[in-house]
Amino acid sequence: MPQQVQGVVAPGKNEPVRVGTVVVPDPGPGEAVVKVQACGVCHTDLHYKQGGINDDFPFLLGHEAAGVVESVGDGVTEVEPGDYVVLNWRAVCGRCRACRRGRPWYCFDTHNARQKMTLTDGTELSPALGIGAFAEKTLVAAGQCTKVDPAISPAAAGLLGCGVMAGIGAAVNTGRVGRGDSVAVIGCGGVGDGAVMGARLAGATTIIAVDVDDRKLETARTMGATHTVNSRTGDPVAAVRELTGGFGADVVIDAVGRPETYRQAFYARDLAGTLVLVGVPTPDMKLDLPLLDVFGRGGALKSSWYGDCLPSRDFPMLVDLHLQGRIDLDAFVTETIGLGDVEQAFARMHAGDVLRSVVVL
Repeated sequence: MPQQVQGVVAPGKNEPVRVGTVVVPDPGPGEAVVKVQACGVCHTDLHYKQGGINDDFPFLLGHEAAGVVESVGDGVTEVEPGDYVVLNWRAVCGRCRACRRGRPWYCFDTHNARQKMTLTDGTELSPALGIGAFAEKTLVAAGQCTKVDPAISPAAAGLLGCGVMAGIGAAVNTGRVGRGDSVAVIGCGGVGDGAVMGARLAGATTIIAVDVDDRKLETARTMGATHTVNSRTGDPVAAVRELTGGFGADVVIDAVGRPETYRQAFYARDLAGTLVLVGVPTPDMKLDLPLLDVFGRGGALKSSWYGDCLPSRDFPMLVDLHLQGRIDLDAFVTETIGLGDVEQAFARMHAGDVLRSVVVL
C-alpha cells in the first residue's frame, strides 16, 4: 500500500524549497523502498533548484544518502529488507557494451525506479539523480542500493553516494594517482577535498590544494594536502610549478569545472601529465586552448563522472578503510540538520561556510 512521508520539494525555478507530503508507492519489479537515515546537501541539489539540470519541476531533492531497505519488489536479489545501504545514482545494467567488456563503471544504460513518487494531488515528482532522498522514505531501483558495514554512521556513509566518492574516484580511479606522484587539486569543496584524500590514500607525496578561500585551504590540509595555494592572491600555475621543481604536477584535478580553472589545470601539469575534470560545467561554457599545446604537452585529458566508481566495489572498500581509521569520512560532515533546514543549508554552502550539511532523519 502506498505510504505518505515528508520530503523536501523544489516547486519551481529558484523558488524556496518546502517540506511537503510525498506519496511513495510500493516497490514494483526490480525496485526497493528505503527508509532514509541521512542525506547530504550537495551542490547538485542546488543546481536542480536553480533549473541548472533541467526544468522537470517539481523535484524531490536529495541524493547523497544512506538508510535501511524497508521492502523490495519482485525479482530483487541484490538486497533484502533490513539491509543497511548507501544509495547510488548509477545502477549498472550488466548488459550494455561497457558492461559486457568488463567495464561496468562506464555503464551506458544505468537506470532508476520506473514508478513515480507524487504529491498528494497526483503531481509526479522528479527525484534528484533518480533518488530523491530528502525524504523519510524513497523509491529507487534495487541496483541503486549498495550494502555496506552498518558500523559506519549514516551521515558519513551517505556522502559516498556522490561528492566524496566523485573526489576520491577522480584521484584513484580516473587519475590513477600512484606512489610518489605529485598532485594538484583546484577547488576544495567536498569533491576537491575528496580528491585530496584520495591522492593521499594512493601514496602521492606532494598534494597541492588550490582555492580562493583560506578557510577551505586549511580544511584541505586536514584532509592530506601538503601545500596550499590561494589563487585569489597569486598565479596558481606558477605556484604549482614552483612546488614541483619547476615542472608541474603529475596529476591535476579540476574540481570546479570552469574554463578558467580547466586552463589553469592544463598548464599546471607536467609534460605527459594527466588532467582530470570532475567539476561539472554549465551548458553555456566554452573552452579555448591552442591545439598545438594540446598536442605538444602530451599526456591525458580525462573527464571523471562519479569518480569512475563501481559502487558495489568502491563503497564497501571505502567504508572498511574508514572503519580501520585509514580515511576519515566523518571529517566531511560539518553539521547535521533537519528536513526543514535545507534552504538555509543551501545559503551556508553557497557562502562557503560548510563542507557538508547532512540531513538526519
